[in-house]
Amino acid sequence: MHPRVKEYHRDSVFRPGKRPMAYIVSYPIGCAIQTHALGVRLYANIGSRLTSECLHASKQDVKCEGHGAGLYKLRKIAVSFALIMALAITLAAQGVGPFPDLSAADQDAIKKFTAEGLQDSHIMEIMGYLTDVYGPRLTNSPNIREAAGYAEKTLDSWGLANIHEEKWGPFGRGWSNEIFEANEISPRHFPLIAYPRAWSASTGGPITAEVVFAKIGNEDDFKAYRGKLRGKFVMTEPARAVDPHFEGEAHRFTDQELADLAQPRPVEAPPDPEARKRFEKQREFTLKLQKFVNDEGAVAWLEPSARDDGTIVVTGGDSRDPRDPPRVPRVVVAVEQYDRILRNLEKNIPVTLRVNAVNKYYDDNLDSFNIIAEIPGTDKPDETVMLGAHFDSWDAGTGATDNAAGSAVMMEAMRILKNSGLKMRRTVRLALWTGEEEGLLGSRAYVKEHFAEREKMRLKEEHARLSAYYNLDNGTGKIRGIYMQGNEELRPIFEKWMQPFKGLGMTTLSIRSVGGTDHLSFDEVGLPGFQFIQDPIDYDPRTHHTNMDVLERIQEGDLKQAAVIIASFVYLTANADQELPRKPLPKH
Repeated sequence: MHPRVKEYHRDSVFRPGKRPMAYIVSYPIGCAIQTHALGVRLYANIGSRLTSECLHASKQDVKCEGHGAGLYKLRKIAVSFALIMALAITLAAQGVGPFPDLSAADQDAIKKFTAEGLQDSHIMEIMGYLTDVYGPRLTNSPNIREAAGYAEKTLDSWGLANIHEEKWGPFGRGWSNEIFEANEISPRHFPLIAYPRAWSASTGGPITAEVVFAKIGNEDDFKAYRGKLRGKFVMTEPARAVDPHFEGEAHRFTDQELADLAQPRPVEAPPDPEARKRFEKQREFTLKLQKFVNDEGAVAWLEPSARDDGTIVVTGGDSRDPRDPPRVPRVVVAVEQYDRILRNLEKNIPVTLRVNAVNKYYDDNLDSFNIIAEIPGTDKPDETVMLGAHFDSWDAGTGATDNAAGSAVMMEAMRILKNSGLKMRRTVRLALWTGEEEGLLGSRAYVKEHFAEREKMRLKEEHARLSAYYNLDNGTGKIRGIYMQGNEELRPIFEKWMQPFKGLGMTTLSIRSVGGTDHLSFDEVGLPGFQFIQDPIDYDPRTHHTNMDVLERIQEGDLKQAAVIIASFVYLTANADQELPRKPLPKH
């Protein structure tokens, strides 16, 4: 929304027969018209104040506000209004307005971006360094700080401006796994496919001990195992059946699936209030169970992976607060091997393991950072368009699809824009976030510092000057569309901008709102924040938060396509006459 425009009334989603929005604007005495995404905007002056309203065909009157005059109906100027409407419709047909059809210059720019992004891409070079060289990038770990140095040096070599790390925090201590070895010693010897949870404690050297299964389903079961866990590897989860995979896991959206995504989300039953209570109760029980296993002197707590085929899901397992003492080490084991151990225990066959976990904490700097870089704008340098992705990952793989892919695409989009030599009116700002995996912490800290405090919806000056934020964080798949986050006014704009990329597979506009990643930090304070629709490939079943999130899972051509599209959307947003339309501010 332009800073000179004050919100008067707005429905969050356009519905036929309802007024989508109205603005009160200060203009010189007179009358003006402007085409609009959902119809025609009429400006009529009453005194020195002006009311504009987007009109739908079913509405024949508009409310006006004047100094001391109250609210007026514009029926008195029906004849003039009819003439104005006719003229406005003619202008709309000619593409005149704040977001016209793509010009020849826009189309030439997109061709230039496409040639650069597909024929001279740096995507895989960036990916190789972020994953193979620097490895997993857990927030506040040495790896992520070294990877940040590489990213900043690379951005600087491309001639970007204002490259810096913007501190936020406190986040908590850093952590890294230095050594991990796990083997079954008896009844047979074999290496375990297993990983320590992030922020988990060390074993204090190699430990050889027996395994015990403690069947604990609630707090009442604790008493049965008091005094029986000391010096043992403890398993508390029952065996889990592993089903065969009759179909391949990798998948691209079909035309029908994309058509379904283009429809509003089906009406769902209201959330079960008891479900949240059950979740919280289970979370509280898990913490109590961890404390019990720790207090009883177990040497490690073994858990089965949520995936199979040797794919291990590994996230956090202990506190980031340096004031909290380390608790029992937590180790996630491949479900097939976990079940094998448990089946032998059920046969009363003792199982002995040897495990060595050397983990290190870093308490010297409890704050984290976001990486910022810019291409300055020309005649509107104080207004911004942002693009970003989270830079951090979990620790078991190398964070390739989650989310080196997004970071590399956004860096590459900046390179394409800078290398093109084309001018952009607004400043384009790249942000690579940390702390996303722990709850969008880096992006929320940035939004709070620059744009708004979401708890009380206190807006800052920069809030009015951000046109849009574009995010990428759904794996390696190509872009197939964009989620409009419930803002129907964007449809005719994005439809025009998407047109050149339909041959590359981008065909779908979805009115749906999605969460789970950093665009939500912007959307929840009323800023236009967007996540792209991406082909799922094998993100959920194979790579998301797992040891299989490695470079081999990357689809090079898909990332090249994404960089070209994002560079183009950013360019068009930066050069538009107006900022993108906004939804109403959320109510908190």
